Amino acid sequence: MKPMIWHPEPNDKKVNVYLDSMNHEPWLAIYAGMIMLLGMFTLLVLLGVF
Repeated sequence: MKPMIWHPEPNDKKVNVYLDSMNHEPWLAIYAGMIMLLGMFTLLVLLGVF
């Protein structure tokens, strides 16, 4: 059975560097999608008025 106390392993630093470089939220795509949805909603409302 392994001990319950965690000690850093040699590979941990490399894994953390990889995760920091790759694991980010796509904020630009989220904002672009929100703006497109708002624009389409506005367009539908304006077309529905006429």
